Amino acid sequence: MDNPVLWTPSKERIEASNLYRFIDKTGDAHGVAPTDYDGFLKWSIEKPDAFYAALWDELGIIGERGNAAVANADDIRRVQFFPEAKLNYAENALKEPDSRPAIIAHRDDGTRRCVSRRELYELVAKTAAGLKAAGVGVGDRVGAIVTNDIEAITCYLATSAVGAIWASCSPDFGPAGATDRLAQIDPKVLIAVPHYSYAGKHIDVSPSINAVLDAANIKKLILTERPEADVSFASEYEVFADWTENYAGQELQFERLPLDAPMAILFSSGTTGKPKCIMHKGGGLLIKHLTEIVMHTDIKPGDKFFYYTTCGWMMWNWLVSGLAAGATLVTFDGNPFYPKPKRLIDLIDDEQLNIFGTSAKYIDALSNFEVKPGESHELSSLKTVLSTGSPLLPESFDYVYESWKQDLALASISGGTDICGCFMGGVPIKPVVKSELQGAQLGMDLDTLDDEGNSVAGVPGEFVCKNAHPSMPVGFWGDEGGARYKAAYFERFDNMWAHGDFVEKRPNGGYVIHGRSDATLNPGGVRIGTAEIYRQVETISEIEEAIAVGQDWQGDQRVILFVRTKDDAPLGDDLIKQIKTRIRTGATPRHVPAKVIKVDDIPRTRSGKISEIAVRDVIHGRAIKNTTALANAECLEGYKELAELKS
Repeated sequence: MDNPVLWTPSKERIEASNLYRFIDKTGDAHGVAPTDYDGFLKWSIEKPDAFYAALWDELGIIGERGNAAVANADDIRRVQFFPEAKLNYAENALKEPDSRPAIIAHRDDGTRRCVSRRELYELVAKTAAGLKAAGVGVGDRVGAIVTNDIEAITCYLATSAVGAIWASCSPDFGPAGATDRLAQIDPKVLIAVPHYSYAGKHIDVSPSINAVLDAANIKKLILTERPEADVSFASEYEVFADWTENYAGQELQFERLPLDAPMAILFSSGTTGKPKCIMHKGGGLLIKHLTEIVMHTDIKPGDKFFYYTTCGWMMWNWLVSGLAAGATLVTFDGNPFYPKPKRLIDLIDDEQLNIFGTSAKYIDALSNFEVKPGESHELSSLKTVLSTGSPLLPESFDYVYESWKQDLALASISGGTDICGCFMGGVPIKPVVKSELQGAQLGMDLDTLDDEGNSVAGVPGEFVCKNAHPSMPVGFWGDEGGARYKAAYFERFDNMWAHGDFVEKRPNGGYVIHGRSDATLNPGGVRIGTAEIYRQVETISEIEEAIAVGQDWQGDQRVILFVRTKDDAPLGDDLIKQIKTRIRTGATPRHVPAKVIKVDDIPRTRSGKISEIAVRDVIHGRAIKNTTALANAECLEGYKELAELKS
């Protein structure tokens, strides 16, 4: 059955979009009409050399392009994009330094700061000079424990400018989480925020900073602001403002490197072991992010671009790339619901935001808070809402169009830390269909496969990408032969990237994500996506949230549903019956859990995703390989040795 169309872009909006203009400019030569996205996508996959050459020019990439756009190889891991190119990510992000605002930064405590593109350029110049003076050069690592603020973005760009490699984590990772990540890569310099505010509480970061100092051979410690007088550190430090002022007036020189040169290390969530250090190419991130930001999000120069993210999530790197599109970045560090649920919604009107990015869970939470932004705010500037982190519930699609704004592009997007980009998401010239991501991103040859590797459509299957793209990682840090990289993505299906998602390909080119395939339920040998269960359970007002896992039982698997009730209300027989009935009628009888069990809390990774794997391991008596990846690992105690799971 087809899902209903919730929004169709007007003819004027379509023809004003960056994507329409790009297709109109390049598509005629290939027989593609400017409104034929699927035809243009097909061309971008079949003719990558022509597509990426046109894309480089259309995006206005600064650098030496060289002759070839793609150097093909039998193994997609060996395909090279712009093999002769030399460029620098920061040079592109900092182009046109003028008086336009570059970053408007908000904090939990109400602080608002702004820097222009010229001021940011000068800040990066001073910071880059300071890094060089500290001995940081091409290939060296700069580690960071930072909040999403001006200093973090400045240091990220300065690291890129000198050709070094950036790796950041959020200060809420704690000492073990920070050292598990940063100590692996041996950074020369550590940039750190000494303290921050969250929900009005003052939080000291010195334990994490000292833990990294003890575990790694840090040559220089830079604190983004002055620490409290009674806090001590295991190393001498300089304060960012004082340190950079030593290099005032320095010329900013950009180290242009091959497109494949690593620029950023992102860390896997670590729920299945020690976090993997995923190395990403500076040129690859630039091209992939700009494709998604300019073509798929339709961001134009001067747009106000907001994404609620921490510096430990790939969406932070993605947000920063908005500078290269000429956007003004609006950032927020803190609790999105403090001191009131409308905190971030206020930013839309206060800053005249054009693009508002957040997580699916945030949208769901606003709905539960019964926040109706369309009644309390003007939202006149808002063009696009982006959602990621987990599948956007069908009810959340309805909520946005009913309670926010009707004339709005709602783009559910999906990718991952692994590619620091998107596989699928918004297509601004196509309608928004309830429950669906609009389409594959340009250049991405996506498919869904059954267990034998056959392509399937209209039913859930294993999600794969069958071709190379610019933001495929260089590899994992320390994985010299590439064996771990190959095992992570390429062993399931030959020469295809298997992402670990359970996805349904729709006839209109859209996609529905049914959950992680590695946490997919398999009762009676029939694979079931957990998202299908959540969609039903979260319509029940008495349930705050839920997590479903498979329990090995009597030679088969049975579905176990753990729920957290609103206001800690009891889970009685009537409510359990209601839950099972809703799942049976809204999904299928196979989705109905064998057990429904009340818990106090549900484990989440630090980027906000529920950790089905952690719960599954606990109930089977297996050790959790990396609890530091979880924001609330202590709640797993409530899942151990449950009597309900023994019968």
